[in-house]
Amino acid sequence: MFSLRKFSQEKDGYRMFRPKDLVLLGVIFSSLFVGIMAPGFSSWFQPFPIYCMMSLLLLSFLSIRVSAIWDILRSQALVICLFLVLRMIVLPIGVALLFRLIWPAYSLSALLLTGISTGVVAPFLSNLVQANSPLVLVVVVLSSLLVPFTLPALVDLLFGQTMNITLASMIRLLLLVVFVPFALAESLRRFSRGFYLALLQRQYGISLVLFAITNLGIFSAYSDYFRQQPMLILDAVGVTFVLGAIYLVAGLLLSWGRPVEDQLASVICLGLMNNVLVLVFSSQFFTPKEPMVAAFYIIPFFGLLLPLRAYRKYKDAGKQE
Repeated sequence: MFSLRKFSQEKDGYRMFRPKDLVLLGVIFSSLFVGIMAPGFSSWFQPFPIYCMMSLLLLSFLSIRVSAIWDILRSQALVICLFLVLRMIVLPIGVALLFRLIWPAYSLSALLLTGISTGVVAPFLSNLVQANSPLVLVVVVLSSLLVPFTLPALVDLLFGQTMNITLASMIRLLLLVVFVPFALAESLRRFSRGFYLALLQRQYGISLVLFAITNLGIFSAYSDYFRQQPMLILDAVGVTFVLGAIYLVAGLLLSWGRPVEDQLASVICLGLMNNVLVLVFSSQFFTPKEPMVAAFYIIPFFGLLLPLRAYRKYKDAGKQE
């Protein structure tokens, strides 16, 4: 029985796309559609996206032991520091300048999405493609600590615009999103083992519900604008696909020669950012284009699952030859 199960798991590991992938993408795109087309119903969920983000990160902390995080920090501290410099400063500047050449109207959108911290959903998708999830979680936390200092400075440097949000309030929001889930996860692990195990067993289903609520809340808030500006939607979606392709290529190049788990983690850390935070901030301080691009980045955000799965299959098949 054990050998049969092992064979089944290995065979599943080489499958290009799994049923869970299709269910996930179905939930994401159907909730996006409902959010836009049924704003009355979906508006009930508008207060909840930030709490969904916290809950998703809680589930990530539950599935990854703190000892694994410390091991990554001790063994790869220099690599992580270099990656963060590239992730938070060099790449955002490069992408913003590239868009000034190829699509100037969306260069600020490109900077905001590239320069924001890695998203709380990243460890979930990292687990799906068997990437280096502890490394992804480390980058989520550290990039969240850095972004209040790096992103406003880059916006001011490249565009001469000020994000009129106090550093204290930005830090407070990020600390709420990151460290409250961490503290709760450790408390559950230590003091409520039964509930902790129950959450782990239902992690996938709970995550789907949280994704759906997040999309309903976000897209219903901008439903009228989306329907009034269909051509702008096409532009925004085009921008997001260009960005997704850049993150995919850049992530693989930055991790070239490293184990496939680290390569996948590199792409995830670049391409799965906190687009919800960009949506929140940009809707307050910039034109409608920036929040629209941030909202529709949800398509390549989850769409990256497919090329990552294909790349994993390609690398694993190469090992067998």
